[in-house]
Amino acid sequence: MKTLDHARPGGWHRQAGAAPAAGPGEAFRDLTPDAVVDAVESLGLRADGRVLALNSYENRVLRVGLEDAGAVVAKFYRPARWSDAQIREEHAFVAESHEEGLSVVPPLAFDGETLHALHGLRFALFPVQGGHAPEMDRAEVRLALGETLGRLHAVGARTPFRHREAIDIDRLGWTSLDTLLEGPWIEPALRRSFEDVGSALLEAVEDAFDATGPTTGRRLHGDLHPGNVLWRDGRPHLVDFDDARSGPAVQDLWMLLDADPRRRERQLEELLAGYERFCDFDQGELALIEALRALRIVHFHAWVARRWEDPAFPAAFPQFADRTHWERVLGEWREQLALLRGA
Repeated sequence: MKTLDHARPGGWHRQAGAAPAAGPGEAFRDLTPDAVVDAVESLGLRADGRVLALNSYENRVLRVGLEDAGAVVAKFYRPARWSDAQIREEHAFVAESHEEGLSVVPPLAFDGETLHALHGLRFALFPVQGGHAPEMDRAEVRLALGETLGRLHAVGARTPFRHREAIDIDRLGWTSLDTLLEGPWIEPALRRSFEDVGSALLEAVEDAFDATGPTTGRRLHGDLHPGNVLWRDGRPHLVDFDDARSGPAVQDLWMLLDADPRRRERQLEELLAGYERFCDFDQGELALIEALRALRIVHFHAWVARRWEDPAFPAAFPQFADRTHWERVLGEWREQLALLRGA
């Protein structure tokens, strides 16, 4: 149990001998400001009691005010998602990129360690990174972002990940489809259609990868949509490497492109003009864009389904329990299948 420290307005301290009884899963789901402050102060920092939750579903990410040094961002990792080795490998990739002058945010090290634990919860602290959303319709923004990605992938190509996952059709696609078909969300009347369309969609994904042939796997950001790019001082800053994995370079490009093919062609030219100043790009990988989009579409809905017991997910995705939602999803899958077959 915690008590308010009146000598330190807005701050908290632990009563002697106290410790939460909850297991990691429950402690993560019900993470309290007290527990956040405890974690930060276990590393020798002094929190001032200001704890602000930031936008994140997969993990718990909070801005924590410090008494004498502004603030830090505390990231609490969802239990059982990544191993310690996988998290440390992500940290090392970000640190290596930062050492090469890339604007990324490596975790803070305490006694040489970046991954910490308290009462079964693993966490890391990061410096606060400011910035605003990039204006993706501007050519100079896309050129600068392409340069940053080229430099990132040049670093990523040096050595492979040993512990983190690669882009894998079985894991991201077929296992995700099974999750949806075996769960309670899709009504029986729609389940056969989902099985047929989903299977055809993933078979088309496999055909696209087979037709493209072997690609050069490298360490990637893995989830590089515009929301994970901040713009400040005339340059892009990449954040949230939580989904870092190995795969073809185009995985870090396609989510930055417009859905309209005509706009996308020009945007891609501008991204690659910057990218290829620092790293070679295999043009054959462009044939994988719709396949990678299909994997993301299927995996996204399975991700929400797997997290449904977390109260944050029903609140954020209330439509998930509606038949009309799944009818729209089925239509989206059919459209994506048509795109893949057309490609």
